[in-house]
Amino acid sequence: MKAFLITLGVIAVLFIVAQGFITRATSKTESHAYRVLKSYSDFEIRKYEPALFSYVVMQSADYKTASGNGFRTLAGYIFGGNEKNQQISMTSPVTMTMADSVTMKFKIPEGMELESMPQPNDPNVRFAAEPEKVMAAITFDGWATDTRIAEYTQQLKDLLAKNNIAHTGNFSYLGYNPPYEVINRRNEIVVDVEL
Repeated sequence: MKAFLITLGVIAVLFIVAQGFITRATSKTESHAYRVLKSYSDFEIRKYEPALFSYVVMQSADYKTASGNGFRTLAGYIFGGNEKNQQISMTSPVTMTMADSVTMKFKIPEGMELESMPQPNDPNVRFAAEPEKVMAAITFDGWATDTRIAEYTQQLKDLLAKNNIAHTGNFSYLGYNPPYEVINRRNEIVVDVEL
């Protein structure tokens, strides 16, 4: 019994240490830059900088299926699935629109231009430039599911209505953590607002 408890303790310590390294690596990942314009008790209004994205459009499906399929496609591209076998740095967050069709987007790292992006091996991978935008954002922790995404989307809708803030109705989910990071998880629902 004592040996079992010692083994369990060692596994727990190793797990915590590994999660610490993962969290530190995640915190160094390039993110889509924004500035907080106004903080409310449960959400923020942010101004996001213009950015370039690689993206894939899929038929609507549940979050787990769409996120898995979209991530495999885009990760395949940035991990060398392109004409130059070029590795492209991962960025954060991964963005997903959850509507009639699902669009998953990865931000293209700073310093890269659309004209110089290597051609993807998968023709479903496309590119777009997005202008500066003002968005409302609500944050939640833990794991994202269809239920939680719907719950926080509704919360953000209600908060915007309560504060008389007009929005486009085009909500997106932002995921900041790799699947193997189990602590300090950050998820957000965002929508373009009209101030």
